[in-house]
Amino acid sequence: MGYYDQGYENQNRRYKGNRGGYFLAALAGLIIGALLVLTVFPKLGLGGNNNDSGITNNINGENNENQEHVKQNLTLDVNTAVTKAVDKAGDAVVGITNIQRTDFWDQQGSEAGTGSGVVYKKANGKAYIVTNNHVIEGASELEVTLSDGTKLPAKAKGSDPLTDLAVVEVDGNKIKTVAEFGDSSALKPGEPVIAIGNPLGLQFSGSVTQGIVSGLQRTIEVDINEDGQVDWNAEVIQTDAAINPGNSGGALVNLAGQVVGINSMKIAQEAVEGIGLSIPIESARPIISDIEQYGKVKRPYMGVSLASVEEISQYHQRNTLKLPEKVTSGVAITGVEPNSPAGKAGLKEFDVIVKMDDEDIKDVVDLRKYLYNKKKVGQDVKITFYRAGKQQNVTVKLSGETM
Repeated sequence: MGYYDQGYENQNRRYKGNRGGYFLAALAGLIIGALLVLTVFPKLGLGGNNNDSGITNNINGENNENQEHVKQNLTLDVNTAVTKAVDKAGDAVVGITNIQRTDFWDQQGSEAGTGSGVVYKKANGKAYIVTNNHVIEGASELEVTLSDGTKLPAKAKGSDPLTDLAVVEVDGNKIKTVAEFGDSSALKPGEPVIAIGNPLGLQFSGSVTQGIVSGLQRTIEVDINEDGQVDWNAEVIQTDAAINPGNSGGALVNLAGQVVGINSMKIAQEAVEGIGLSIPIESARPIISDIEQYGKVKRPYMGVSLASVEEISQYHQRNTLKLPEKVTSGVAITGVEPNSPAGKAGLKEFDVIVKMDDEDIKDVVDLRKYLYNKKKVGQDVKITFYRAGKQQNVTVKLSGETM
């Protein structure tokens, strides 16, 4: 018991005797630590309030710099090629309202539908807008709504049901933006594109959707007169950019802000999603030019009524047309206009055309595509046909009647 007490007292004395040495060692440690802190973190500053102030100011300064840097990066990310393309082309896309009167006494008229259009030209105080034929079809009046809400009375210059294109004219004084046409033949599958238009009417005017080129040179069958027979195969651009009712006639734009297509339709089936269709601008250019100048499209003209052989019963193929059994396709002439190019060349009703310039013609669509895409007004075309079971040839000089 005494030993424990004594030992404790000796230790306590030794501690008290060395207190000064411990204090000096601790003080030296603090000084060295402070020097290390100042060396490693020189921006923190020296001394009480100044040090606190320095820490706060420097930290806030660094945060501000970082925040500004982040904001700059976000701005660069947002201001992409897409936004630049929309800025360039967006105001050239307008709304087109189709107003129809039911009778003479209906002075006001009622809105039959709203679509979109693209301002592509200004000249002589006028502005010209390309849209779809089905947007303006049956209109008693047309009204164009600009991107800023300005409404202008419009006049239809003409249209082409075959390609579903039309041109509308307005006063050019209020038009500030004109679209630039690009080269649709240079498009590649997977290339980003933007659709601009007015889906579901003017409430959603100037809507922008983005997608890619899903396919090129897609063929869509067109029945113009709704008789159940195919009149034309339209070649279109397929895209997954959302195209809805009201987008018709609007712009399909590439990342350079150039119009590469005129939006025309979508495949609307319950099991289908993301298939929008646009008329390539390279196909549209000559159509737009003709409509603007002539009100119609000038195409080579033969002056005949036609029917595809495949759509004619086998009985009439053999007994009326008197075709050999080996001939199962071609185009039957069901009528010839007096003094027409076909009439002057000697073609008659019930003749069956099987070739044009040595190119096989299987149906009416083939004939129209060859005539409209390969031939020009004033040119000759060699026709190979069957009459009463015998093959014959004739040359037809095409005139310039309009569709």
